[in-house]
Amino acid sequence: MPVHTIQCDIVSAERVLFSAQVQCLIITSEQGELGIYPGHAPLLATLSNGAARIQLPSEQEEVVYLSGGFVEVQPYKVTVLADVALRLDELHEEAALAAKQHAEEHLGNNQPDLDHQRAMKELNEALTRLRVINKYSHHNT
Repeated sequence: MPVHTIQCDIVSAERVLFSAQVQCLIITSEQGELGIYPGHAPLLATLSNGAARIQLPSEQEEVVYLSGGFVEVQPYKVTVLADVALRLDELHEEAALAAKQHAEEHLGNNQPDLDHQRAMKELNEALTRLRVINKYSHHNT
């Protein structure tokens, strides 16, 4: 009999955000978007900022925002170890817009002590949060 679910655990340093059986997990890695299904070949990948879409056995989809970390896949279990893991309702558009503006201001200052790489990372994370909010906010309505 084929296996129809895979155990999915999504954790950050602060908490276990999600732990349940799922039909599949679609996640953004540095190599691109990965679809992880029951029986998937073992894999270890670095995460990129973006949405993780979780297909539940009830056919409902849950979306979480992930930033940094790793995903480990075994045939019957997928573990996401994220630097930042937030549920969609924990993302706030106003905060993301403020972070975007702050990073843009830092990049525009051209100060000699500016950490350009860090400012670019902050800008990228703010823009990704805004994309996730705009694309998936209908999941909470």
